[in-house]
Amino acid sequence: AVAITDHGVLYGVVDFYRAATAAGVKPIVGIEAYVTPGSRFDRPPRRDDIRYHMNLLAVSDVGYRNLMTLASRAYLEGFYYKPRIDKETLAAHSEGLICLSGCITGEINQFIQNEDLDGARKSVGEFRDIFGPENFFLEMHDHGLEQQALCNKHLLEFGKEFDLQMVAANDVHFLNKND
Repeated sequence: AVAITDHGVLYGVVDFYRAATAAGVKPIVGIEAYVTPGSRFDRPPRRDDIRYHMNLLAVSDVGYRNLMTLASRAYLEGFYYKPRIDKETLAAHSEGLICLSGCITGEINQFIQNEDLDGARKSVGEFRDIFGPENFFLEMHDHGLEQQALCNKHLLEFGKEFDLQMVAANDVHFLNKND
């Protein structure tokens, strides 16, 4: 299997799906969403504009429709430099989705890096409640960065504390077709 999680969009999904199925590979459709900590309608000064990364993967037709809805609402209602969604929108459209907590720029990891473990715990609990414990995974990365080692240590602790599964992930970006 292979997944596509373009940043904020689903533009490549149809070509990706066709190519994967033609090659006999199971396609997993997703999006790397930009999640704003406030409302998607907020328009803070540029220097205060925060967007956390979070991967969402469709596990059913309902999930795929929810991905399309989330991407559309991110552009139509939340666009501010980037297409953004909020937790209210996630909660309304979480059915059929698996959520990965995000890379180093995810909300939980940002709280950890800012030494706000209570904020990180609160965030873990909110996402677990939105997606359900069976559909929310704590995402670990290891690119040799000190910040990731710190985050991974705490993510493992949160996994035990909240009885959540872990997933090993890697940031993989392709600029050109031949890459």
